[in-house]
Amino acid sequence: MVHVLSGRTLIRPTDPERSRAFYGEQLGLAVYREFGTGAERGTVYFLGGGFLEVSGRSETPPPPAVRLWMQVADVAAAHEELAAKGVAIVRPPRQEPWGLIEMWIADPDGLPIVLVEVPAEHPLRYRPGI
Repeated sequence: MVHVLSGRTLIRPTDPERSRAFYGEQLGLAVYREFGTGAERGTVYFLGGGFLEVSGRSETPPPPAVRLWMQVADVAAAHEELAAKGVAIVRPPRQEPWGLIEMWIADPDGLPIVLVEVPAEHPLRYRPGI
């Protein structure tokens, strides 16, 4: 079995500076490390139990099958904060039939980001008898 010590998601934005401003300033993700120089330098952000690396450059936006899922403590508070910072809300928070509270946004290249709150009574948090 492979013993994974850490993981990260890598994205190659079409405009690295614009993406760094989005993830670092608008979303407020904390920087884990930076490397390289110039416009295409790499920035790695903390992403809960993993990392998000923004580095290099792509000529095209990511395919629609790719998306980020980020669990937050309070989706309503995230909605207020991000709307105040000018982040376009693709879909405001709502409780899904499966019990999670989700809000959808997108990064500057249109990469879908789902912000998720797991309610206290949801089975992902607590399963009686287990």
